[in-house]
Amino acid sequence: MLVITVELLLGTFRGDPSGLAATGQLDRAEWPPSPARLFAALVAADGTRDRMRVTTGVELDFLEGAPPPVVYASPAAEVHHQLLEGRYVVQHTGGPVKATHQEYLGRSGAKVNAGVRAAPKQPVVVYQWDVDAPAEVLEGLRRRAARVGYLGAADTPVAVTVHEELPATLPGPAFAPDDEGTLLIGVPRPGTVDLLDAHYDRWVAEGPNVQRSQSVGLRRLARYRDPSQPEAQDMPQQEIVWLRFERPVSGRRVTPLITTLKAAVLDRYQRTVGEPPPVLHGHHPPDAPIEHAMFVALPDVGFEHSTGRIHGAAIVLPPGTDPAVVDGCRTAVAGLTELIGPGLRVQVRPWAGEERPLAAHPRRWADPKRRSRRFATAFPVLHERRTKVLTLSEIARWCEHANLPALVAARSGRGPFVRGGVDLAPSEVNRPGKDRLPYSHLELELAEPVAGIVAVGAGRYRGLGLCVPLPEESS
Repeated sequence: MLVITVELLLGTFRGDPSGLAATGQLDRAEWPPSPARLFAALVAADGTRDRMRVTTGVELDFLEGAPPPVVYASPAAEVHHQLLEGRYVVQHTGGPVKATHQEYLGRSGAKVNAGVRAAPKQPVVVYQWDVDAPAEVLEGLRRRAARVGYLGAADTPVAVTVHEELPATLPGPAFAPDDEGTLLIGVPRPGTVDLLDAHYDRWVAEGPNVQRSQSVGLRRLARYRDPSQPEAQDMPQQEIVWLRFERPVSGRRVTPLITTLKAAVLDRYQRTVGEPPPVLHGHHPPDAPIEHAMFVALPDVGFEHSTGRIHGAAIVLPPGTDPAVVDGCRTAVAGLTELIGPGLRVQVRPWAGEERPLAAHPRRWADPKRRSRRFATAFPVLHERRTKVLTLSEIARWCEHANLPALVAARSGRGPFVRGGVDLAPSEVNRPGKDRLPYSHLELELAEPVAGIVAVGAGRYRGLGLCVPLPEESS
């Protein structure tokens, strides 16, 4: 085990997690201090290449190749964030200028925003790597740690020590690496030292106008679980009946396709099982609303060469559906062989475990082992109201109606945000004789990761608003 302890000598820490401090828009300091920031401090402590005086550099190679560490620190609820007032500094120009600085004649003043200072309940941060560090690495890290004067900003003096086991008392709970975590923390990676050297060389050649943000690859973000973050939630257990098509259908035929599929399933159910229940056809008394089945098309979407063509379909029965209804639905679907509708004719059969095409595979849409917080619409979302301005609160209402976790962020647009997403015309979205509602493509970020088929909006029961999970990396 390798453990590095950082003591905040003034009890505070100032670090900019996103580069917003200079703009005055930052409202929270970085917490906990990232392993990447600690690594940068260790690099600066004795330099690299011919600038090293007391180390050999093997300790940096070892540390940048180690997996992300567990960080023990005060939880977010026990950290006070103090917004610092901006200050004016003198600008040294080539000659006299109109004086605006109150202390220097003939010099102008420029405002500098210091950002935000974090004051944790426990002024200690502990980093733990589950690796066996050779003696040479430990010695090199100890020599560098002894030369570290501050972490982040110069007004955060620290004392850094290196150990081979955890201290008896930890400053707080563990911020642990977790692919489903919601906290993005910077960590070093193999090649970080080379990137820092390249940035330093550029700074020497071009001067202080070279900013850290201009160097690509310096910052790698790893996903961590915040100790206060609730456990990931599964969607309420859905019963899903999967179908696949013998040949793909154009994504722009989604409305007639789903209309024909629903009519065929209801007809087969009535012929083979009996009167279809409200959960299938969606008609119920106004005073007794129920959640009913979603009929969704499964398009090829989200990959580099995706075309948006539909390769299958799914009937998503809500949680708590009577098992007899589920069995009846499977019985009805088993007898389907062909869908024939306006401009549509396609052979269909229940999914039987085929790996290809991936677009019709359950793993693509409802893998219980794969949760996501970010989604983009494959088919546009039909708005639930005729709102002139689409706000975050309005989209949050749609997510709430679809039984999704709280909405964190969203963006909307007329066209799709994911490759293969289908762009429909108004006549392909709104049904004849029905109220014409606006529609949009969305990208959503939820507060908690979910698994299951996700669809939002007024048309989610008939194939519109279907969402495809996105990779967790987020800008």
